[in-house]
Amino acid sequence: MLSCTVMLQTISEWFWWDRIWLPLNLTWSDLEDKEGRVYAKVSDLYVTIPFSVVFLIMRYLFERLIATPIAASFGIKDKVQQRASHNPVLEEYFSSHSRNPTQSDIAGLSKKCSWTRRQVERWFRRRRNQDRPGLLRKFREACWRFVFYLSAFIGGLTALYDKPWLYDTHEVWSGFPKQSMLESQYWYYVLEMSFYGSLLFSVAFDIKRKDFKEQIIHHFATLTLLAFSWCANYIRIGTLVMIIHDASDVLLESAKLFNYAKWEKTCNIIFIAFAIVFMVTRLIIFPFWLIHCTWVYPVLSYPPFFGYYFFNVMLVVLLMLHIFWAYLILRMLKKFLFGNLTGDERSDNEEEEDGSNTTEEDGGHQKVSNGSGVGSVDSDH
Repeated sequence: MLSCTVMLQTISEWFWWDRIWLPLNLTWSDLEDKEGRVYAKVSDLYVTIPFSVVFLIMRYLFERLIATPIAASFGIKDKVQQRASHNPVLEEYFSSHSRNPTQSDIAGLSKKCSWTRRQVERWFRRRRNQDRPGLLRKFREACWRFVFYLSAFIGGLTALYDKPWLYDTHEVWSGFPKQSMLESQYWYYVLEMSFYGSLLFSVAFDIKRKDFKEQIIHHFATLTLLAFSWCANYIRIGTLVMIIHDASDVLLESAKLFNYAKWEKTCNIIFIAFAIVFMVTRLIIFPFWLIHCTWVYPVLSYPPFFGYYFFNVMLVVLLMLHIFWAYLILRMLKKFLFGNLTGDERSDNEEEEDGSNTTEEDGGHQKVSNGSGVGSVDSDH
């Protein structure tokens, strides 16, 4: 027991070694509250755990008491799905092999079940539809995220509009690391981290799209970046990273809402605005202003240290995710410009029973032959 305690103490001392987190010649004692300055403390992050739970409760109440009536006002409701009949042979194939059998597999399955090929195809369509989230659920989730991102973006602008580092990134490192934390920065961080924490808690229940793994990586990278920047007093750059992400997410979720409501023209306009804002903020401002700011300016004052490299690597991970999502957005814009945009590149669209809307699988992305309207690419941040 004593050896275990010693080992944990050794690990803690190594983890919080000044050289990992802070530049040379600086120690944690330099970040103690004094001379009128207040610094972020690791213990402050513990409050994000109960706040994440509060967000989950707020989401539950919001989706049922507010988002559901809004959906009803738009005429949005879930279709009554015909469930696939119980068939052990087809269920075993569906669960263990593929949700989308090839024509040769369909022929073999029809013989095993003594069904026609058309009956087997219809069974797989119905079975796939059972696992797809209904329109009402999609609308409620998008509505909740829209409200949060809009509130966070407005709150971020309110907290930053009069700060010099919003307009001149050199000011991000002015006096670093002895930069007093402001109350507005505290709440901006706590609420953003709590929201992303709630997304991780609810990931098993949220709508899963084709970029599910990328979303998980994104959530972890975001929380790691925010936690590290909090502890190492990289708070100024952290607030800038948050606000440029919220800017496009507001448009993304609003485009989804109008898409689900079948307001096609409004959805198209907002989607184009979202694509422009996404490209500008995530692929121009983020790498050429913010990453440049964290990569170039700190070494002008301090020798590179572990925290410097770690923070920049995490920013590059986010940039790679941005490029991945930008690729999906550009694919959708291409279809939109050529009049062939049919849905969300990341979502499975519901398949019709009667075959009037035929479906095909192309590179893992489902296409609906006669669909219309703009689907949205959910970048999440």
